[in-house]
Amino acid sequence: MRGNDQQAYDRGTSLFSPDGRIYQVEYAREAVSRGAPSVGVRTTDGVVLAAQAQASSSLMESESIEKLHKLDDHVGTASAGHVADARQLIDYARRMAQGNRLRYREPVGVETLTKYITDHIQENTQRGGTRPYGAALLIGGYENGAPRLFGADPSGTPHEWKATAIGGSRQQIQELLEEEWSEELTLDDGIGLALRALFEANDELSADDVSLSTVSEAGYTAFTAEEIADLVAELDLERDEDDDETTEEEE
Repeated sequence: MRGNDQQAYDRGTSLFSPDGRIYQVEYAREAVSRGAPSVGVRTTDGVVLAAQAQASSSLMESESIEKLHKLDDHVGTASAGHVADARQLIDYARRMAQGNRLRYREPVGVETLTKYITDHIQENTQRGGTRPYGAALLIGGYENGAPRLFGADPSGTPHEWKATAIGGSRQQIQELLEEEWSEELTLDDGIGLALRALFEANDELSADDVSLSTVSEAGYTAFTAEEIADLVAELDLERDEDDDETTEEEE
């Protein structure tokens, strides 16, 4: 009987276990942690969003893997976890942003949009016949002359961040961000920090596997593959195969 009770808590999306846990939400968080990482960095003049686009095959076109999205002229998002779940949340966010413009004749606030999204996510943790979204989002925007960065996880909890990461290798990336983030970071500094964080977490990462965008007073800006490659080369982040071979020979 005890085993059957445990399975009931395990399968129910809206049932608390005796120790106060909702297992399906925890499984959704695990799905996020298995995804490729995304990083958000708030700076003095904007927000940087960077993500690893993890291809499952060398035959897959990396451009078809979308991790960064424009939600409105002044808001962007980065995702981690199940891509299909993330796209549903992104479509919902875009509808809410457009509805706010039509209803109030003004752009939606970044915090307001985040709470629209997290309220929608939370509904799936207390309603039968559904499951929690297996995706997390970083929502970065620029409003009233100030950049803002929020995170939304599968439980529907919103948090505001100075810099953070979601997805795989989160702990390692978060430690680097905590060490190197400062209040004086410019947008260019933030770009360098976000890219360094991704490359530190994955030795085999290349410029082709990275997506990058910024949200500033100028609006949402997506970087091209060529621009990202130039930045990676300038920061000397990509490991050279010749250097690896030399190291192996020395050993």
